[in-house]
Amino acid sequence: MSIVVTGATGHLGRLAVEGLVAAGTDPSAVVAAGRNPERLATLAAEHGVRTAVIDYADPASLETAFAGADVLLFVSGSEVGQRVAQHTAVVDAAVAAGVGRVVYTSAPHADTSGLVVNPEHKATEEALRASGLTWTFLRNNWYTENYAGTLAQARQTGEVVTSTGDGRVASASRADYAAGAVAVVLGEGHENTVYELSGDVAWTFDDFAVAAAEVLGAPVTHRSVTADEQRELLLGAGLDEGTVGFVVTLDQDIARGDLGDATDDLRTLIGRPTTPLADGLRALL
Repeated sequence: MSIVVTGATGHLGRLAVEGLVAAGTDPSAVVAAGRNPERLATLAAEHGVRTAVIDYADPASLETAFAGADVLLFVSGSEVGQRVAQHTAVVDAAVAAGVGRVVYTSAPHADTSGLVVNPEHKATEEALRASGLTWTFLRNNWYTENYAGTLAQARQTGEVVTSTGDGRVASASRADYAAGAVAVVLGEGHENTVYELSGDVAWTFDDFAVAAAEVLGAPVTHRSVTADEQRELLLGAGLDEGTVGFVVTLDQDIARGDLGDATDDLRTLIGRPTTPLADGLRALL
């Protein structure tokens, strides 16, 4: 079996490459594909995998890297606003290369939820469905690692400020999601299947404050504000309009429940509980 992993020089893709090798996959059957040649060289040296330099904006590089792939683990791009064009190029290249199956890292309820990041994921899923390729959608909930900055804020100020209200986040660690991807890539019976992947527990930011206090060994409180108040606080802290708009919109999505669906899909795929919030935060230190 030949397996290509895109985004291999990023956090999730690298963990997936390492997980495939750790699971006993012949390293020569794994192609780590990404934009950073130095990081690819490190993966090759440490794990013996093959590598390919690709760019989602360079279709020729994609088709060359995908040639002969039985499975393509398609890690979604990080450039918000450009992903529809980039992801369409990936799908087209996979078709041209005759890829056997595409495993795509999507977002929670991408086809129905109003989550701020979902339109690009919905478009990618639609492109894959229409392509004639065999696909699997891994709709990853939030990564606990996304809250490294929030934990740092708690450490510095003793509080976490959000406009999420009682909204919940069913996060898991990147390692959990990578393990889920490895299980699907190497397993059978996942064709044309959608998995809603999440942590086992959906937590509120009151819960986050408790977990942060445990990890930091110091009191932490959650201060709940309105969206307008949050916007003014963030602008006053020097954040640009685009970043502020994204953060406030995301908090409103959380308040609405868009990240609160805790399922057992990920736990079932990886055969163990997902990483608890406090453990995930502790790893960030």
